[in-house]
Amino acid sequence: MIQEQIFEESSGNVFSDLGFDNADELFTRGKIAIQVIRLLKQRNLKQIEISEILGISQPEVSHLLNGEFQKFSEGKLLNFLKRLDIEITLQFRSRNGKQDIETAITL
Repeated sequence: MIQEQIFEESSGNVFSDLGFDNADELFTRGKIAIQVIRLLKQRNLKQIEISEILGISQPEVSHLLNGEFQKFSEGKLLNFLKRLDIEITLQFRSRNGKQDIETAITL
């Protein structure tokens, strides 16, 4: 007997789909952390070198590289990007497009 597979369409935020209360925050952290990890892997650095660049301990580097990004705030993750010499631009705009608040700042 073949069992029919059931698929559920994602909202685009796995944390929301799993019912986490802070799903938006976790999703944002995840997106930033993925960029940090991608940049670190491109540089082919040892964990001790990463530790020195990011200003964190080697065990914290291990947590980051293992995807345990929830241990870091959005601010800390953005600081990692800055330490990796990445220019960060934040763009602000109304979600519904009704307010004219579109602006951007560079960190």
